[in-house]
Amino acid sequence: MDTTLDKAPKQGETKHPRGLFLLFITEMWERYSYYGMRGILVLYLTEQLVSGGLGMDNASALKLYGLYTGLVYLTPMIGGWLTDRLMGLRTAITIGGITMALGDFSLFAVQEKWGLYLGLLLLIIGNGFFKPNISTLLGELYSKNDPRKDSAFTIFYMGINLGAFFSPLIAGLIYGEWFHTTQNGIEHFGYNYAFLASSIGMIIGQVLFTTLSNKYLGDIGKKPAREKAISSNANKAKPLTKYEKHRTTVIFILAAFVIMFWVGFEQAGASFTLYTEHFIDRTIFGWEVPTSWFQSLNPLFILLLAPIVSAIWLKLSKTKRGDFSVPTKMSFGLMLLGLGFMIMVPAVLMTGSDEDNVAVKAHMLFMVFTYLFHTLGELCLSPIGLSMVTKLAPLKFASLLMGVWFLSNATANYLAGHVASLTESFGFLEIFIYLGIAAIALGLLLLILTKPIQKLMHLDELEGVDDSKGVQ
Repeated sequence: MDTTLDKAPKQGETKHPRGLFLLFITEMWERYSYYGMRGILVLYLTEQLVSGGLGMDNASALKLYGLYTGLVYLTPMIGGWLTDRLMGLRTAITIGGITMALGDFSLFAVQEKWGLYLGLLLLIIGNGFFKPNISTLLGELYSKNDPRKDSAFTIFYMGINLGAFFSPLIAGLIYGEWFHTTQNGIEHFGYNYAFLASSIGMIIGQVLFTTLSNKYLGDIGKKPAREKAISSNANKAKPLTKYEKHRTTVIFILAAFVIMFWVGFEQAGASFTLYTEHFIDRTIFGWEVPTSWFQSLNPLFILLLAPIVSAIWLKLSKTKRGDFSVPTKMSFGLMLLGLGFMIMVPAVLMTGSDEDNVAVKAHMLFMVFTYLFHTLGELCLSPIGLSMVTKLAPLKFASLLMGVWFLSNATANYLAGHVASLTESFGFLEIFIYLGIAAIALGLLLLILTKPIQKLMHLDELEGVDDSKGVQ
C-alpha cells in the first residue's frame, strides 16, 4: 500500500517518522559529493596545467562554473517530469545516485578537458533524477498541512549541510595537503583525488538508501505519481481546479523571487572563492587556511542555527497568532542576503580588486560574517520553499513542480557565473553593492505582496477538502 506515513499525528506530537532520518543520511552523502567537488572546481579550472589544473582564465572558468551549476538545477525539472510518469521516486533516486558517482569518478580518472566535460555531464544528468525526487519523497512522509512539515524540512536541510560542511574541509586537505607535492620548485595539487573522495561519498549514500528503504519507508515512493493519482481515484485527464491553479501560480511567483537570492548566494563558489584566494588574509598562527574551507562556513552555521530556527517555526505554529507566512519568511531571506553583501563593501574598499597589486588584505572576519548573514537568509528561504512546494503542488505534478522550483536555481546559478565574471572588468566593489541593493529591494517588494500571495495559497482548504471537487 503506497501511503503517507504518520498521516494523522497525535495532537501536539513533535516526533518525526524514521524515514526522515534515512533521507537525512542519503542527502548528507549526496551533498558531500556535490560540495566536495564544487568547492574546488574553480580552483581546479584556473590552476596551471603543470600544477594539476586545467589552466583556464578566471572569466572562462567562472562562466563554465555558472553553466554547470545552472544545468545541475535545470535537469531536475526534466527528471521530475520523467519520474511522475515512468518510475517511482526511489528508482529515480537510485539512477541519479549511480550516475553522479560515475561523474565524479570521471573527473578523477581523466585530467583532461574531455574528462571534465564527461564528468560534469554525468553529474548534471544524475542530479536531475536525484534532486527533485528526494525532496518530494520527504514531503510524502507527512500530510499536506502537518505542522511538523517545516520543521522536518529544516532538519533535512541539516543533512544537506552536514555533508556540505565536512566535504570542503576534506577536499582542502586532500588537494592541498595529503596529495600536494613540490618538485623543482613547482607545486602540484591533488585535485583528482578530491574528486575520487566525492565519488566514494556518493556510493556510500546510495548503498545506505538502497538497503534501508524498505525498512524505513515501507512502500512510499515505489509507484510513479501518475499511477498513484489514478489509484487514488484522481482522473489524470481532469483539469486542475481553481485552487490548484492558484497554488501552482504561487509556486511560479515565489520561484521568480528566489532567483535573485541564489544569484547572490551562489557567489560562494564563484566570486567569493576568487576574492578569498587573493584578497583575504587566511593566515592563522603561521598556517594558511585552504580557500575551500571558507565554503564550510555556510553549512557550519546551518548546523548550529537550523535546530534553533526549526524550533522557532514549530513554536510559532502553536501560538494564537501562528507562524510567519511563507512569503514573509522568504522576504526576510532576501533582505538578509543583501545585508551580507553590504558587509563586504568596506573589505573591498580596503583591498581593491586588482589581484596583481594587493597592498593590504582584508581580515577573514569580513567573509565569516557575510556567510553568517547569507546562512540566516538561506534558512528563511530554501527549506521553507521546499516545504511549500510539497504542500501546494497538485499530486499528479508533484515532482514536475519540484523541478520547476529548482529551475529558479538553474537560472540563478547560470546568472551567478556571469555576474561573477563581471568582477574581472567592473571589480568586486560594484558587483557586491549592486547585488546587495537588489536583494534588499526585492525582499521589501515581496513583503508588500505577502497578503495577496497568501490568499492564492488557499491553505485553509488543503486539509479536509478534496480539490478534485473544488471550485472550477
